[in-house]
Order: sequence, then structure tokens, then C-alpha cells
Amino acid sequence: MNRKFLKSMIFCILIVSIVFIFAIGQNIYASNDKPINNKTESKLVQLKETELRTLEDYKTAYGSDSYGLTAYILHRVQIFSIPFSILGILIAAIYDYIIGVRHLETKEKGKALMIMFVTLGVICQVLPLVFTIVVKFGRE
Repeated sequence: MNRKFLKSMIFCILIVSIVFIFAIGQNIYASNDKPINNKTESKLVQLKETELRTLEDYKTAYGSDSYGLTAYILHRVQIFSIPFSILGILIAAIYDYIIGVRHLETKEKGKALMIMFVTLGVICQVLPLVFTIVVKFGRE
């Protein structure tokens, strides 16, 4: 295949997938003028109360507002880093194994991206544990 055609095809697939993800994430409907019904509003209030309760639990467990907020944020980063790491590894694999077959510099770029995303994923998974150990046992 032509290199330009391959690049345009990958770009189109990427754009379509991004639009699809945003459409699902934002729940785009034909009319957004409808008010939120009581069931949806009660679920939103319940989610907010649950998250505030979780944040307060972190604050009481760590004994400080700043340590509790930091632990809560690190826990959220830990959860959301998994899909981003997987997505980055997939993109790096495309560079390494599909595009890199013909171009050596692209293959090296794919390897470097894969190492970077694996490293960032491991750091984001281990960071809350290190923070807990330092805060809980390091303050004594």
C-alpha cells in the first residue's frame, strides 16, 4: 500500500474512534432541552454524596485534609491510569509491529512509546502504595 494512504486511513480511524468515544461519553441526544427527571437527579445526588463520603473517609484515615485529598486523588489516578496505559501500549504496538515493518525509525519509536507507557502505568499503580507507606509509617 501507499504510505500516504496508510497514514490517512489510520488518521480517519483515529478520528472516528475519538468522535465515537466522545458521543458515548457525553450522551449526546437530539434534544438537550429536557429537564433532568427526578430519578436521574437522585442518582447524581447519591453519587456526589458517595464520593464526598469517600473523601471524608480518606481524610479521617490519614488524619489530615491535605493527606486525605492527596490519597483520594492518587487513588483516582491509579484507577484511570489502567485504560490510558492500555491505549498507549496499543498505539505503540501499531507503531512497532505494523508501521515499523518497513521503517526502522518508526519501529524504534514504537518500542520507546511502549516502554514509556508501561513505565507510567507501573508508576501510577505503585505511587498510592508508596504514599501510604511514607505517610502512615514515616510520620511516627
